[in-house]
Amino acid sequence: MLRLMSCVVAAAALAACSSTPVETPKAPVATAAPTPAPTPAPSAQTAESKVATVTLDPLDDPKSTLAARSVYFDFDNFAIADKYVPIVQAHGQYMASHKKTQVRVEGNADERGSHEYNLSLGDKRAHIVAKQLELMGADPAQIEAVSYGEERPKATGHDETAWAENRRADIQYVKR
Repeated sequence: MLRLMSCVVAAAALAACSSTPVETPKAPVATAAPTPAPTPAPSAQTAESKVATVTLDPLDDPKSTLAARSVYFDFDNFAIADKYVPIVQAHGQYMASHKKTQVRVEGNADERGSHEYNLSLGDKRAHIVAKQLELMGADPAQIEAVSYGEERPKATGHDETAWAENRRADIQYVKR
């Protein structure tokens, strides 16, 4: 046994001194599947193009002129004041481009005056707004004008502030 060990040590020494490199077998290395190249992050333009665009109906946009639905009047008057003309124009133009929309123009008055007088004044206010809507392109078949007189107050006080809130015509879009 000693002889065998001497032979192994001598062979190892001779192998270490050899001018030709001795290759020792390497253990097999497990290789993973090649990693795919990372995909570049989507550019802002690509990301934006994948986002669904939601179009808000101008009737639902609180920043739109169409958000205003009331036209206010001076005492004992049914003429549309200049500051309310853009509101009526916007609604008329909207209706002209959306032929299936229907509105009810509701004329109102404050509590002063007789019941009959206030119904008549509310009717005049509703009809003048309806006529303006037609002039802006709305079809008369899209519009219904009604008067509530003093029966549907917006404000319940008995002073000029409350009365001013109640002298109005409201443009109500009818859901069908």
